[in-house]
Amino acid sequence: MINSMTGYGEAKGEINGVTYTVEIKSVNNRYLKTNIKIPDPLMFLEEDIDKLLRNNLSRGTITCIVQLKNISADMPFDIDETALQAVMEKLNRIGASTNIKCEIDIGSLLALPGILSPTLPDEEKAEKIKKSALSITQNAIDQLKQMRAAEGAALAADLDNHCQAIKADLKQIRTRSAVVLQEYQKKLKKRVDELLADAKLKLDEETLTREVAVFAERSDISEEIARLDSHLQQFTEISRTDSQSGRRLDFISQEMLREANTIASKASDAEVVRYVVDIKCRIDRIKEQVQNIE
Repeated sequence: MINSMTGYGEAKGEINGVTYTVEIKSVNNRYLKTNIKIPDPLMFLEEDIDKLLRNNLSRGTITCIVQLKNISADMPFDIDETALQAVMEKLNRIGASTNIKCEIDIGSLLALPGILSPTLPDEEKAEKIKKSALSITQNAIDQLKQMRAAEGAALAADLDNHCQAIKADLKQIRTRSAVVLQEYQKKLKKRVDELLADAKLKLDEETLTREVAVFAERSDISEEIARLDSHLQQFTEISRTDSQSGRRLDFISQEMLREANTIASKASDAEVVRYVVDIKCRIDRIKEQVQNIE
């Protein structure tokens, strides 16, 4: 079953008294693009998180946000206490000189550049943090994939409805194309007979047959119908069996539109053209939906 490229996943876990929250969002993209936002103390995990994302996902713009809460003394970073004290004293002086009551939030001050500086944990602690953080990230990825699968199922149902409708229109075109040739022969004979009536001449049946044969060859759409029907079957099969088929389905939908355009250009019947217009509208809808598939 196909997967959508849009989704959201979130997971939380605690490591050494610190709460880790991992959020992963994904939107459409022709390729796989990862954007990882991670606190400075955990920058040593960025490459491993990126690898984990790429091992689980194949397309889309993926934004992974790692946040820390309830930070303990065990967290691998240093606080520049001198810089922090200088900032607090300056804020107090400004408050006193302007008679503005100022409540200082230490947590906000820690977000200022240069106040916090990451330090690399020892090898044992780093390995423990890495193992737990990647486990939390995997849980978030699993939630993301579940949402993508659910949206993919809805996409698959919509695409299948369009394919079935196109097949029904193709069946009508196939039936109608067999009648068009007979109608053309009758109209041509009637028109020529009317033009030759005054001259009391009779149309040569061989000439009529030759003219009808030329028309039949020029307006024959049987091959295009067969190819479009084959594309529909292939499209349906892939969408039901391949979860990462976005690029293949996009290519097939382009080929479907190509065959529909050829049928429209060769058809010499208003009713056939009407069916083709409906088919092209549905193929355009399919092409739009395919852009959401992983």
